[in-house]
Amino acid sequence: MLDKKNTDYDLIIIGGGLVGASLACALSLSQPESSLRIAIVEAFPFKPDDSEYQPAFDARSVALSYTSKQVFEGIGLWSSINKLGVAPIKKIHISDRGHAGITRLYAEDENVDALGYVVETRVIGKALFAALNKQKNITLIAPAKLKNFDLGLNSASVIIETGKENEEQTLTAKLLVAADGGDSIVRRLSGVRIKQRNYEQSAVIANVATDQPHNNRAFERFTDSGPLALLPMAATEKEANRYSLVWTVKSTEQEEMMNWDDETFLLKLKERFGERAGQFINVSKRHVYPLSLMRATEHVRERLAIIGNAAHSLHPVAGQGFNLGLRDVAALSQVIIDAERDGNKDIGLLSTLEIYETWRRRDHIQTAMATDSLVRIFSNNFLPLAALRNLGLLVVDIVPPLKKVFARHAMGFVGKLPRLGRGLKL
Repeated sequence: MLDKKNTDYDLIIIGGGLVGASLACALSLSQPESSLRIAIVEAFPFKPDDSEYQPAFDARSVALSYTSKQVFEGIGLWSSINKLGVAPIKKIHISDRGHAGITRLYAEDENVDALGYVVETRVIGKALFAALNKQKNITLIAPAKLKNFDLGLNSASVIIETGKENEEQTLTAKLLVAADGGDSIVRRLSGVRIKQRNYEQSAVIANVATDQPHNNRAFERFTDSGPLALLPMAATEKEANRYSLVWTVKSTEQEEMMNWDDETFLLKLKERFGERAGQFINVSKRHVYPLSLMRATEHVRERLAIIGNAAHSLHPVAGQGFNLGLRDVAALSQVIIDAERDGNKDIGLLSTLEIYETWRRRDHIQTAMATDSLVRIFSNNFLPLAALRNLGLLVVDIVPPLKKVFARHAMGFVGKLPRLGRGLKL
């Protein structure tokens, strides 16, 4: 049997955002009795209420794919998330501005209640934090900053800086997990190289209200400056008809857009999108994020696993970023638990972690290629290409087998699904 007592923890997760917290919950909640000792090191303080958002749990929304919902069901968190406010996506309308091509996807055609679900990140954060706080085997270390680490033969050693006095503390674990986002400190310190493409585009994020019910319909509209998405949101007391807006623009245009007043913003949005969703009557504070495609050339080393945005960042065109990270969580947690149940396997050995990397490689590459291709094809104004892509949208709309493939990929059915991805416990 593997001796656990020679390290402070079994695994240390650097980054307590959506992906890191989900991994801790998956390893702790989705099995009857977890013996894993888990530490989460997070640079920002965890807050039990909405008084101050941890950056990953701010007022933005994510579109959870159908399989992501099943992951949270397998973990045991979906009912908590659902109670806090979720909007199902029952229809998706895909169009190309200025052209006739349209594809429409319907949940009923796939025999599911919804193709996906729109959830505010603060809602997921609240459910995750409540669950983490109840687990005796999970230690939250926040605020704390990673200073350095060493990947040894038998353990990983981590030096962190905590408290107001900037005190240093050394922790050890069998496995170090990097879940610290696109600008991952762990990835940089480890020397893992990345492949990156700057799209020279930015995503302007906001919530908008309309004068018509959304009827659980999502829109993806391709424009010459990039895709524009409207995702149905759960109603509030003040706004009954809300959408989460992701408006992709050229980076050179973002400063001008962020200086528009609300009236100008809504007018420009109407010009760009049209009136399919009704009249836009209100808009929230806007946020802007530069867009790029990034993939780490390595996702595992001895004693190290890199997941979520630390391993890959995507264009938001297909809404797959967090879903891809959650599939990382589902696969890695299964590999860890299976190694633990084996009794003789060390969860930090490269031979163990390579099972995870091999499993996830196809999904990482396919999803990155698919989103990158969409950006390239639909941001190009070359007339013959525009004609072909619109013919493609029409063909997908009228050929059931093609539409099913398209819908299944959007729902997250990519390759062999882990147990959590099928809604099962670990």
